[in-house]
Amino acid sequence: MPVSEEQPPQSTPSTAAPTNTTTSPPPIYIHPRREPFEHGLLPIPKLIFTDGAQSLLPIRDKLLSLSSSTSGLKLNRVNCSSITESLQISNDHARLVIETIASVLHVDSDPCVKAKANEIGDVGVNVYDLMLFLYIQSYKRLLPKGHKDSAAVADVWPSTSAFDGFLSALTPLQLVRSNSRRSMPSQADEEAHQLSYLQKHLGNILSLLAESVEGDGEESLVLSMEKLEHLGFLIFFGEKGSEKIPLSQNAPFFANSDPEMPAVPVPAAHVHDWLLENIAAALTRITERASAKENGPTSAPDQDVPMADVSASSVKSSPSPRGPSSIEGISKSSYVRLPNDIKGSSVKVINCHESVIYVLAPLKYATVYGCSDATIVLGAVGKAVRIEHCERVHVIAAAKRICIANCRECIFFLGVNQTPLLVGDNHKLQVAPYNTFYSLLEAHLNQVGIDPTVNRWDAPVALGVVDPHDSLSHPAGVSDVQTESASPVDPDQFTNFLIPNWFEGQQSGPTKDNPFPLPDAYLASQQRNHKSLEETKNILKDTELDESRKREVATALHVCFKDWLYASGNIRQLYCLQGE
Repeated sequence: MPVSEEQPPQSTPSTAAPTNTTTSPPPIYIHPRREPFEHGLLPIPKLIFTDGAQSLLPIRDKLLSLSSSTSGLKLNRVNCSSITESLQISNDHARLVIETIASVLHVDSDPCVKAKANEIGDVGVNVYDLMLFLYIQSYKRLLPKGHKDSAAVADVWPSTSAFDGFLSALTPLQLVRSNSRRSMPSQADEEAHQLSYLQKHLGNILSLLAESVEGDGEESLVLSMEKLEHLGFLIFFGEKGSEKIPLSQNAPFFANSDPEMPAVPVPAAHVHDWLLENIAAALTRITERASAKENGPTSAPDQDVPMADVSASSVKSSPSPRGPSSIEGISKSSYVRLPNDIKGSSVKVINCHESVIYVLAPLKYATVYGCSDATIVLGAVGKAVRIEHCERVHVIAAAKRICIANCRECIFFLGVNQTPLLVGDNHKLQVAPYNTFYSLLEAHLNQVGIDPTVNRWDAPVALGVVDPHDSLSHPAGVSDVQTESASPVDPDQFTNFLIPNWFEGQQSGPTKDNPFPLPDAYLASQQRNHKSLEETKNILKDTELDESRKREVATALHVCFKDWLYASGNIRQLYCLQGE
């Protein structure tokens, strides 16, 4: 049934529980899937089609013909070589496309999501998922918003405008904060922006999924229930944190269809009108909520946790019921979140400075944005990590894949199954093998599907300097300039990172060492350091000194150790351990 403008759309899934006669179920709204827009955009010019479906329709037809000829069955799947041929891109970029789609796909049972690292190119992707992925490469991200009290921070952050030129000389954090201390858009702002994009392009998107039949005008394009489900790549019904309702179950023309009897395709125009009504209702709801929030009492933001108060039991998450858990504005502190502290499967670490942040949990997605002079430990991230606009940050992450954008003087200690992706304006980045562990690490790796025997930390791929998905305009051709790559950390400078036992009093795990094998050069350096330490300890132990000389040696060692603690930033760790 069509949905009226006065009444928001309601869900009628076949699995819905019966309701009583006095209370009607609350309306269930449509939402954009954030993952494709946050982790599924690649700054590769040949993947960006600005003429809607005009160029993509012939590519779709070619891919469909290749899918039937390569597999022998009409599975609508294409591998690396078919994508390379159809899009005229390199085989490496085609593999990157498949890996990226797998990381943001809405169906975890898809073969490309389950494929091993060395098999994913041959397994390939579904043509219709690929079409939706290619279409949203034209999406422009929402600009960072200005700080509401820009006058108060004018003396703190640089005042030179970062937007008076195409390629600013400012550092990444200055770029984000200049003039108004720009910060990450709110979840509601991003959702409204993504819904508006889908609203504008919905006709083109549906045309990529529709089939032509005999008929006149709009009636000649029809959409099957199977093709409608591919839209789940971009949208879903239901609230985050609860079970998502398949689109076909929520669609009035496919709801309660007999699984034994394939549903009859419906005109794409009917689906278009129905989705537009749902999107309009969702946008109205976002506007009303924003208005109510502005006029109502404001909730207190996350407070900094003093170092003396940090412990596994004292730090609790207070995420919003929808969307990722957020760790925001931590300054000069140590902060930890364990699995019980996190609601949902995503975490965002935003605007944290001079701190040590531990997120020791199995996750699907993680984002680190606008942080400086911090150490951030991400437990096990099974889909994708994005690090953006950070300076002098050490990131320790075990993940399936990682994308680093617009960062400066950062070091990344990585256990990653896919090649790290570097995009945007990066400077003086370093990469190193994974260098830590905690007792539940291997259990978390298994839970999210990360293989510790495969680590591509040393094979970063650098793409264009300017990200075409940013809302800023850029001069033609500049996106073809390659960004700066990352250099490996000198093995002699490689050290292990010790994680305090935050799981004390909880169920512990079997992990007793780093599960990612170290390359020979780093392992040899580590062994030399251990041997040198033992020799020094033995020399000091065997040297006969009077009490005054012993005190002098002890004082000198303490001074050197203190200098190293401050120079390395590990003084924060010491305070953290004292506070337990």
